[in-house]
Amino acid sequence: MASETSPLAAQIGASPPASTPPLTLTSRSSPAGPFVLRPLLHDVPLSEDGPNDDIKINCVEYLDGNLYVGTTASELLHFFRIPPDSNDPNGTDTFILASRLRPAFTEATSAPNGSRPGVQQILLLPRVNKACVLCNWTVTFYSLPELSPVFGTTQVRNCNWIGGVDLNEVGYESAGDRSNGVTILLSLNRRIQVVKIGEDARVVRKIDFAGSTLSVRRDTIACVADSRSYALLDVERQLKIPLMSISSLDESQPAGAFGQAQSLSSGPDSGIFRSASSATTRPLGLSDAHSHARSTSLGGFISGGIRRQDRQEPEDPVFQDSEAPPPSRSPAPTDKPLPVPPQEAGPSMVAGQAAGSNTPARTVSPSKPGPVFLKPHIVSPTAEEFLLVTGTGPLEPGIGMFVNLDGDPTRPTLEFDRYPREIAVDGGAPDLSQSGPTLRMEEGYVLASMAKEFEDGLHHGLEIQRFDVNVGEGEAEKFWLELTGAKEGAKLLPNTPIGIRSLLQGVEMQVGDVVDKLCQRKFSPFPGSPETPTRSLRSMDSRTALSIERLSQEKELFERDLESDDEPLPAGWETKRNREGEEFVRGLAKTSSRLAVWAGSDIWWAVRNSLLSQLESSLEVAMAQDEQSNEHKLAARRALFAVLDNIHGRDARTELEFMTLGYIRQRASIMLLVKFLDSSEPPFTEAETQRLEENLVEGDLDARVVLSLIPALRNEIVVNRMGIWVYGGVKTLTESYISAEDDGPASQTVASLSPAVLNFLRRFLTLWRRKKGFGSIPAEIFKTVDASLLLVLLELDQATPRGQLGKGGTVRKELYDLVDHGVDCFDRAVDLLEDYQRLYVLSRLYQHKKMVADVLATWRRIIEGEEDRGGELGDGEQRIKGYLSNIGNQALVQEYGVWLATRNPKLGVQVFSDDKGKAKFEPTQVVELLREEAPEAVKYYLEHLVFGKGHTSYVNELITYYLDIVIEDLKSSSTSRDTVSASYEAYRALHSPKPTYHQFLADNAPPGDDVWQSRLRLLQLLGGDHEYDAAAIGERINSALSPVSKPEGKEQHLLVPEAIIINGRERRHEEALRLLVHRLGDYDTAVSYCLRGGPSLTFVSSTAPKRRNSLPTREVQTRLFRVLLSEFLALEDVSDRVEQTGALLERFGGWFDVLEVLELIPDAWSVDITANFLMAALRRLVVEKHEAMMMRSLSIGENLRVRYDLIVKSEEKGPVVEE
Repeated sequence: MASETSPLAAQIGASPPASTPPLTLTSRSSPAGPFVLRPLLHDVPLSEDGPNDDIKINCVEYLDGNLYVGTTASELLHFFRIPPDSNDPNGTDTFILASRLRPAFTEATSAPNGSRPGVQQILLLPRVNKACVLCNWTVTFYSLPELSPVFGTTQVRNCNWIGGVDLNEVGYESAGDRSNGVTILLSLNRRIQVVKIGEDARVVRKIDFAGSTLSVRRDTIACVADSRSYALLDVERQLKIPLMSISSLDESQPAGAFGQAQSLSSGPDSGIFRSASSATTRPLGLSDAHSHARSTSLGGFISGGIRRQDRQEPEDPVFQDSEAPPPSRSPAPTDKPLPVPPQEAGPSMVAGQAAGSNTPARTVSPSKPGPVFLKPHIVSPTAEEFLLVTGTGPLEPGIGMFVNLDGDPTRPTLEFDRYPREIAVDGGAPDLSQSGPTLRMEEGYVLASMAKEFEDGLHHGLEIQRFDVNVGEGEAEKFWLELTGAKEGAKLLPNTPIGIRSLLQGVEMQVGDVVDKLCQRKFSPFPGSPETPTRSLRSMDSRTALSIERLSQEKELFERDLESDDEPLPAGWETKRNREGEEFVRGLAKTSSRLAVWAGSDIWWAVRNSLLSQLESSLEVAMAQDEQSNEHKLAARRALFAVLDNIHGRDARTELEFMTLGYIRQRASIMLLVKFLDSSEPPFTEAETQRLEENLVEGDLDARVVLSLIPALRNEIVVNRMGIWVYGGVKTLTESYISAEDDGPASQTVASLSPAVLNFLRRFLTLWRRKKGFGSIPAEIFKTVDASLLLVLLELDQATPRGQLGKGGTVRKELYDLVDHGVDCFDRAVDLLEDYQRLYVLSRLYQHKKMVADVLATWRRIIEGEEDRGGELGDGEQRIKGYLSNIGNQALVQEYGVWLATRNPKLGVQVFSDDKGKAKFEPTQVVELLREEAPEAVKYYLEHLVFGKGHTSYVNELITYYLDIVIEDLKSSSTSRDTVSASYEAYRALHSPKPTYHQFLADNAPPGDDVWQSRLRLLQLLGGDHEYDAAAIGERINSALSPVSKPEGKEQHLLVPEAIIINGRERRHEEALRLLVHRLGDYDTAVSYCLRGGPSLTFVSSTAPKRRNSLPTREVQTRLFRVLLSEFLALEDVSDRVEQTGALLERFGGWFDVLEVLELIPDAWSVDITANFLMAALRRLVVEKHEAMMMRSLSIGENLRVRYDLIVKSEEKGPVVEE
């Protein structure tokens, strides 16, 4: 779309003399298209001698108020920006010419007719305060911003392109940060040099890639082009991935090479530049060639079986001194400019030869016709992508292809109506050159300079289209923008080519007036009076009426507190705030641009059009489709969503744009919300509802504004004296909807809302709660949100089955999360939960507030039978026990511990016995407390003290408790008596080897039988290493349970193992052995008893303390074995009698006297029964006889030795005479 010239264009054209031309920057609003052109600089003095139509602008760059313009006259113009007077709100910027520089260059004879393209590139490096200028294939270096030469009088010749600055670092650069320098790429004819610019310039590495004319780099990946094709280079690892040809008709490239990674071989070289023998230049020489050397590690392939190689390559100096003498002998020219296809008249012209291009191509006269060459175009719209342009001819359509850093396609292709002369991208990635706390994405556009055929001929202009949307249906939307001249609004000549470039830095400009709609205004959510709701309480149900009445009382109290604590609001405060808001918005009504467009001697800014006018008109168009038919309503809804989708994720580069996007999002969301709540509208799909929720939240619309549109929740809104402040346009729209309500919804309650609306509110309010902690959001909003969300969740949760716990994704789980994380409307939440009889949820709310007593009291209410509609408490007693262990309030723990012990003794005791519990109690205190309040729990606590803590002082008492339980059961239950007797018979019938009777009881214990477990514990205590009154306990056993008479006329005890242990303790060994043999039939234990005495009856685990009584003496053991032999001989079963007697005599014959055994054994028994015993006894007698004879012989020998020694000693001393 063509844009018209501003009325100020004539004033710009009538500028002061060319020596110091004051050029003004103006702006004008335009409602058409995504971009408009606003003058940057008109009538640029391209020549010192006045107007010269032969001189054109080649390139433009801008940084920190300095505008640099390169021309075909090999001049670099430096303009300095003077900002307007701060006291003049309508003032504009002025540019003055600061300098006119003619960069040094070297002419090459290879150029046809000595042609000079002029200043081809301006590369600004703000991090190191340097500028690189490519002029007539020669690179020179300057300081910023004054363009003073640096690095002496040196230059780099035969260079096709300078660039390759890492675009990922652009925007993070800061002037003066020179510690790491800046890495650039120099495209020579035979190779690409990777050069680091800092305080000096050094070659980092050399890449063998010949003929490159363009390079764009992201991190270590550079997309480069030569005259025929594109390729990706890894500048660190020396890898190349060939991409497509520039011309799709070019078949010179091998098809198999495309997309395949290739290694770039690079050999050492004495220097990176060579002089051409045909060059007519001053002598060349190397400067400081050996003072800065470094090694670079070159990576090989990572995959494909090629091994990684490291090699050392010396660092080369970048510069060649223009004053150095040339070598005496020079090889054939190697770094001469690359030839390009011949220029032909008309349509066969090479695409890159138009005036105004950034890198004018050089040509030579070909010897024979060649293919049509197209100028390569590479831009990087995002940090992971490159955009490449291919085509078939300069007058044919072009194709834009997006590839990632691996060379794979990433987006749908773009189509250009003709092959572009220049392209630039705007948006689609964070603008790192703009300052601000955050960087957000904005919609991305591609602007292509080209010529199109119209009815009146060929027109040059800009074709604009989006690149970041997937146009799946229909054609991509394109915009056409033509240039206007600076003089009297006349159009430029149609054949005037257009240049376009994305500058390093942009500039701010004023935009139109948007004050009325973007200023904050006070909003009242209640119809009628702006301060209080007008709903009649009688029109509500009782619960809602009470809630509203309570809310009104709280509001009055809140406002009264504010009035008493704070000073009254000053008169006219609202008017003052409105005025300050208007001034604030006016101060933000600015935009920025970094796209420069030029043609002839004029330069423009390509500026994004105002969003407010574009998007709001789209909303109006969408609502105009809203008619009675469902098709029109759906179309209007889709149009509103389309507007929201258009601005979703857009990066607001200015605060005004941020406010605009927020306003449009809020306005469109309110329109959609009203449609959603309208029952006459077609139902929203799930996806549409989700999109509505996201836009309402992301648009930062006050949640109270949304709730004001729902009468059932309107009275949950809390407003302070300052009120609710929203955009003026949002206020007007919302109040119009509220005022249009009829009397029907006035009596609406939460129960009358549809499930779709309730679920929408649930998700929307949940998303809103995530903003908690933002200091800029008033507390009243979260009070409103929490109360409304709780009310909605309670209503929805009524459909959840009773007793179901909150699982992920359920309403009940969200209800738990809400109260667990706390609500700002605590008192209101308590009332709502009590109204809905949700006591368990109320207890969770108390838990978050650490109101321990209220938590326990609420659980107690549930356990004692008060209705809890949710029924989620489950095992309330276990929950209370666990909760008590985590609190340190002794009074509460004691109160509820005793209460729990009364209901569940075993569980209640765990409250006092938990070692990890925070509240500690003395055992004596607990025992006395339980005896008074919960007698049934005393036994369990004593078990904890004895078995868990090893307090032996309570053993006797615990044994008494166990005896009471066991004896009482045996007395009262004949079944229990029969069971005990049967257990003895069953154990006696077992064959050897048999387990101990204690193990037999444990293995056969009925699950959950408290009496059986008590008896096992009793046996454990009786047989353990504890001190207790064995005599008293034995007497109690004998007196409490009289021996039971059997049919055979014999009497027996029911507590046989207990009696055995007591007899062992009392050293009544004969009775203990008798019970073991005849009542239990535990022969192994009886034998063990003879060897070890009482300890053999210990029924404790291996980890428990053992009794350390000494083993019986040999005499006692012999006596016990004689008793055991007598008992074995008295067994009723003959086979058991023979078997046990024989085994005893065979294993322990050494404790028996043979004669005594022979007297006891019946004469009728076979000798075979005692044969082993007798043989062992005889062997023992023989051994004893032989031992006695040996001892006698040894004694005789010892006696003889002593006598001999005596005689010898006597003879030695001789006789002694005594007088």
